[in-house]
Amino acid sequence: MYTLLLCALACAATAVDAQQPPAPEAPIESALANRLREFIGSSIQLPAASSGSVRVAIEIGKLDPRLRLAPCRRIEPQLPQLGSLWGRSRIGLRCIEGDKPWQVWLPVVVHVFAPALAPTRALAAGTVLAADHLQSTEVDWAAEARAPLTRADEVIGRTLGRSLQAGQAVRSGDLRQRQWFAVGDTVRLRARGDGFTVSGEGQALGPGVEGQSVRVRTESGRVLSGVPVSDHQVEVSL
Repeated sequence: MYTLLLCALACAATAVDAQQPPAPEAPIESALANRLREFIGSSIQLPAASSGSVRVAIEIGKLDPRLRLAPCRRIEPQLPQLGSLWGRSRIGLRCIEGDKPWQVWLPVVVHVFAPALAPTRALAAGTVLAADHLQSTEVDWAAEARAPLTRADEVIGRTLGRSLQAGQAVRSGDLRQRQWFAVGDTVRLRARGDGFTVSGEGQALGPGVEGQSVRVRTESGRVLSGVPVSDHQVEVSL
């Protein structure tokens, strides 16, 4: 049974008189906090790191102390409908056994620590990454939406688009986009269909920048759009 003395918690009941000093912030009961940590932990989609190498830390926030909630005998947690429990988020608390039912949203911070690549020292924007710039170390995957990079072949030879501090995870958004070929270059086309693959050659009508669509004129004169995937290689979906 969870009985909250909610003069220090907030959001769905009677406001405190504005002339009164705010009630001091108080933590959620330890039993409920532990239950929330278990609920959040079971709801997190963990990164595909090696077995036993993922460590989760959860910070339970506080609600606005200026409002009061009625005591509640049973509280159920719930996930946000359009959000995810990753980094800064929130979790719902719903009173399902009480004289005055209520529902509030509690701020939480989810940290997911696992190995990834990070600089051994501070690196400036424009640095071409080499093996001795990097080490595998424990970082917070949930600090940003984009996952950190874990394989050296994804990073070595790439150019930093912004400066990084020692120990700061390298993420795809930190790297400049690669240009695989220039306008007019001959490129190799690979077209994928339902159950088949066709290869051929063509002339690039635009620069082959990683992640951006490019048009290619085939030997027959047909113009196709595709995505550069490697050095002078374009993948076309049919």
